[in-house]
Amino acid sequence: MRLVLVALLACTALIAQKYTGTLPPKPDLPYLVHANNLVPTEAGEAREEGKKDDIIYVIAGAASPVKTPLASPIFLLQADKLQPEKFELYRLEVKNGRREVTFSRKKRKTARPIRLSIHPLGESVYRLEVDETLENGEYSISPGGSNQVFCFAVF
Repeated sequence: MRLVLVALLACTALIAQKYTGTLPPKPDLPYLVHANNLVPTEAGEAREEGKKDDIIYVIAGAASPVKTPLASPIFLLQADKLQPEKFELYRLEVKNGRREVTFSRKKRKTARPIRLSIHPLGESVYRLEVDETLENGEYSISPGGSNQVFCFAVF
């Protein structure tokens, strides 16, 4: 019984430790973790376009200047106004020199979010991990219900 109590206390101490790594320089901007470096994602606003039975969110430019070789990237976020639990990750299609994601009002092919795991690391610092292997291409992390986007590319 004492051994279980000691193990439980040790686990509690580990969980209570504060994050001591590099903090993101700006709040509310996800940073890609590349070893000991933090690379800021491309922040922007998606423009909404309606098309018959679809809603298309358009981001200017054919490619993000922010690139990662990691197929399962990890992000670090210091949250101020944004809520990490509401973040969604989408693959973007490149069409006509711009990036876009399409949501259908009908049940045909529509964009589905890619799973993210969110881990609190300390006071307002979060680690966001992609739960799937991403194919090469353009991607965007966006807070649900917002046109704010944070883009990057996997190569």
